Amino acid sequence: MTQNIEKLNKVLTHVKDTFVGKNDVVDLLGICLLARENAFLYGPPGTAKSAIVRTLAKAVTDGKNFEYLLTRFTEPNEIFGPFDIRKLKEGELLTNTEGMMPEASMVFLDEIFNANSAILNSLLMALNEKIFKRGKETKNLPALMFVGASNVLPEDEALNALFDRFLIRINVDYVNPEILQQVLLAGRKLENNIETETPEILSHEIKELQNLCRTIDLKPIYEVYLNTIITLRNTGIAISDRRAVKLQNLIAASALICGRNEAILSDLWVLKHIWDTEEQIEILEGIINRTIEKDENPKSHPQALQNKTPNPEEVMKDVKILVEKWNEGSLSFEEQNVIKDKLRYLQTRCDWIKNPEQKQYIQQEIENLWQKILQSV
Repeated sequence: MTQNIEKLNKVLTHVKDTFVGKNDVVDLLGICLLARENAFLYGPPGTAKSAIVRTLAKAVTDGKNFEYLLTRFTEPNEIFGPFDIRKLKEGELLTNTEGMMPEASMVFLDEIFNANSAILNSLLMALNEKIFKRGKETKNLPALMFVGASNVLPEDEALNALFDRFLIRINVDYVNPEILQQVLLAGRKLENNIETETPEILSHEIKELQNLCRTIDLKPIYEVYLNTIITLRNTGIAISDRRAVKLQNLIAASALICGRNEAILSDLWVLKHIWDTEEQIEILEGIINRTIEKDENPKSHPQALQNKTPNPEEVMKDVKILVEKWNEGSLSFEEQNVIKDKLRYLQTRCDWIKNPEQKQYIQQEIENLWQKILQSV
């Protein structure tokens, strides 16, 4: 099993080297692959969403890949395959799935929220239970992972069930200008098809790791995980019982990919990526960072304590926005809690500011707002 973990890590390292500045995206896809859970990529066009998934899928050399760009007019036949004409003549209604999604080991559905009602029910079952059901047909899917992508979040309530099937939500943005030169060089190399040795892994080796993932001991973090879920729910972040159960697989995957057979506190870093709205991204990061920062285990996942150095001006701007909102008054209990959570997040971010004068000034502004909040209680 150690050999298989090394293989997977080599594949992920190769994808990271190919797409500079996307380490967090690749690591999260690796976690979902190990846990056999679905991932959603959210970001503007041109941020290499499709290319990253394609490169990762190619590394599974014996697997079949299925990729499709959905439109409002996409028909079930385009995803699942047409009805088998030969069987239809014999009176049987069976689907010819050759080369289609029901036979794929890696599935990528771009612009996932264009899914219409004609394919929605079959898609929901495929994503949740890894089962293809059409009429009397029922087939277990070999899919190791489903990845969906979109540059918008769902607005139609009918699509909320579809969005809920993606356990991890990955924000894919343009890279930092500081590493743009590296991106240009890596992109040029990729476009010129310069041969590089590509690490490989087989689908049965991934399945073995997925089975091993279910055996990881979660007892060391169970109580903290339970309290974290309760805290997040109180903050207004909706986590259904089903999602709470499945999120344990991601925590176990974080431990396994680091070569451990039990989870540690820092493995809860994956919970930073379970947001429903963009506003929740900062709130989650603040709450989870405060939970995992106490863990100094040398075998922590690299993404666990990956705190980005904040821009002092942006932090100060966010503090002023919270001050203005609080001063408006007439806030509901939930709105007050959101402000408090954002303020705690900014307090955590402030600790990473390098300039001592800027740091002290912003900390004082944060402290002043806390005083106002306490006085109103």
